[in-house]
Amino acid sequence: MNTRTKLMTAVVIAVVAILIVIVFVNPALLQGQVSHETKQLAAIEVRSYQGKDLSSINDFHENSIAGPQHINESDYRLTVTGLTTTKKVSTYRDVLDNHQHYSKVVTLHCVEGWDVTILWEGVLVRDLIQEAGIDPRANTVIFHAHDGYTTSFPLSYVMDNDIIMAYAMNNVTLPAERGYPFELVAEDKWGYKWIKWIEEIELSDNPNYKGYWEQRGYSNSGNLNGSYFSF
Repeated sequence: MNTRTKLMTAVVIAVVAILIVIVFVNPALLQGQVSHETKQLAAIEVRSYQGKDLSSINDFHENSIAGPQHINESDYRLTVTGLTTTKKVSTYRDVLDNHQHYSKVVTLHCVEGWDVTILWEGVLVRDLIQEAGIDPRANTVIFHAHDGYTTSFPLSYVMDNDIIMAYAMNNVTLPAERGYPFELVAEDKWGYKWIKWIEEIELSDNPNYKGYWEQRGYSNSGNLNGSYFSF
């Protein structure tokens, strides 16, 4: 067997080996379906931004009401509904591809006594709401999560401030534990207002709506400069 033949044989064997790995080890790659976890491996977490030290995405404490939720991108839909001109339903890619992205460093303060400072990247809630249209009667925004968790804010809070719904933290796509596909970055609010796994944004005319923890005695406003207990 001459050198050229040996080389060709080696190439054929290599190609066959690669095909075997693709088809039998990870068929999702052959179909172009890369998992959320695989995508995360390609990103590198940043630990500082513009001279400011950042916490790690692993510095959070798990305290969700039903444990981490695992949502498939292909199945996910974000619905903006309630007192809107139209009911807007978007896929994960719709949200990311059709809206401007914003980045900001914001600290989450948990009522348990810990805090984390993270570089968040996301889209403005205001943009999502305006896209659906606002009924004049609306004065409240209610967020609904995949696990049944809810919380609410005055409509003015999300319309008058650059409040983002984050899809990434420290340059890494949100892990399932942190609320993938979207977590609300509720600036100046206690951590229980930072709802994760957001599936629905509802416009309402009920300013007294109480979410999961608010029904259990927590402040409806959730302002950091006040007590998180309702008196």
